[in-house]
Amino acid sequence: MKHINKTGIILAGFALLYSCSDLDTLPEGGSVTVDQNKTIGDAVPERVAAQISGMYDVIGKQYCIYGSVQSRDDDFGYPAVCLSQDLNGPDMTCVDDGYNWFTVSSDYSDRTETYANPYMRFAVFYKQIQAANSILSSIAEDTDNPTLKIYRAQAQAVRAFDYLSLAPYYQFKYKGHEDEPSVPIVSGDISASIPRSSLRDLYKLIMDDLNAAIEGLEGYTRTSKAEVDQNVAYGLRARANLYMENWEDAANDADKALNGYEPYSTAEISKPGFIDANDHNWMWGLLIGPDKVPDAYPSWPAKISSFSGDSYTAAVGCYKTINKILFDIIPDTDVRKGWWVDGDLRSKNLASVTWAGVSGNNIATLEIEGVKVKFLPYTNVKFAQYGGPGSTTNAGDWCIMRAEEMILIKAEALAMSGGNGKSVLENFVKTYRNPSYVCPAASGEALQNEVWKQRRIELWGEGFAMSDIMRLNKNMVRVIPGKESNLSPAFQFNIAANDPWLLLRFPQQETNSNPEVIQNTGGTQPFEGDGANLKDGVTD
Repeated sequence: MKHINKTGIILAGFALLYSCSDLDTLPEGGSVTVDQNKTIGDAVPERVAAQISGMYDVIGKQYCIYGSVQSRDDDFGYPAVCLSQDLNGPDMTCVDDGYNWFTVSSDYSDRTETYANPYMRFAVFYKQIQAANSILSSIAEDTDNPTLKIYRAQAQAVRAFDYLSLAPYYQFKYKGHEDEPSVPIVSGDISASIPRSSLRDLYKLIMDDLNAAIEGLEGYTRTSKAEVDQNVAYGLRARANLYMENWEDAANDADKALNGYEPYSTAEISKPGFIDANDHNWMWGLLIGPDKVPDAYPSWPAKISSFSGDSYTAAVGCYKTINKILFDIIPDTDVRKGWWVDGDLRSKNLASVTWAGVSGNNIATLEIEGVKVKFLPYTNVKFAQYGGPGSTTNAGDWCIMRAEEMILIKAEALAMSGGNGKSVLENFVKTYRNPSYVCPAASGEALQNEVWKQRRIELWGEGFAMSDIMRLNKNMVRVIPGKESNLSPAFQFNIAANDPWLLLRFPQQETNSNPEVIQNTGGTQPFEGDGANLKDGVTD
């Protein structure tokens, strides 16, 4: 197993920022691909099909950004971004030691522009944007070829997803900041320097792309859940409308996206899972089979699954755990409480699990030299492991969108638009998660907070923590005075909703080569005890 110390990440500056050809696919390189230079009329479905496949694959690859030469074990595309975002948040934590590749996200030193982590979080989406732009530039907008129409619609939906995945982190919430700078919009014709676009212009592009995608994907049946279809496009537009606070539109789009999908049942989530895109509630995902994981460590199971036989989690105790203050407010009657072991290392979800002849809660204390140390309190057992506990093949599909997210969008959007959001939320939780649940909210704002609490529980580990913090203009609260904390001291702080340190910085590679990009500034890195009296309306 590789070992790193913190300076291995901290010194990720000029020496670590691209030396490989991947740089040419990013906005700062100013390069235009060969395919972009082709005459639009030359496009044929057979050639574009390969580009479509590559576009979908790019964000799920090992060594996605830095390549195999530098071999960074935190370089595994979109799942690594999701872990970074959640470790920036209040509800996921990890040990503070040299095996933790994501320490910078937990201590918020990832706002340093020369670090590798924020570069990857920026570059992974622009790499896919470039692939989408290449497809769009090679297909005429008015093509009458039905296959090319589908490819064009998919590329537009993917480009919208990428920009939607960047927008919440480089500027504060949309409402009230519409004319503030966000991220550069990169078109097929890349110039040497591209300024940051306003949030208004960025979301206009996102919505234009999704409107076109929804129309273009009408009647299309996809070949796998790695692809975007019309349901997914509706789901992406529901997200966008949620971020923009277009409440009625968000509810309507979420409802359309849900057509044909049902949540996981109570029985289905009473054991480790979340690794198979064939699950009936998954709407879109990255298909990451064993053939796509030749190396064990640059993979999401090696960083978040507690059952891998060759990982940074089980082997050295670098487990991803839930913040105790959130765990403590999950009722014992809620099946999701079993997604983590409790303070005594017990979980009902371990009942059906066996590892090296050991079953049930005894797995938590099982120790295998060089393979597994005992779980920490509040270790997650939500995510399974391909091949079962102890497998050394760190494969597993990664969920990008599932039915439960759409239900929670619908509940919040209806709550904020005067609809029956409370009944939607109660029906979901009572039917699928906690039969004793009664929604306590008596106002729209209280219901929005209750939906946020349910999102924090339901979507834990899936990359939504900070986008919710930003769009809701919430304080990032990890610790409460007088309450026991299971976070390492360096991570025990809170951040106010308006603190500019919440905004990601543009990597130095980008600002050096694209001087029109004005850097985010302000704020200082938080330290132990910072913001102690802040509250969030959920864990108070």
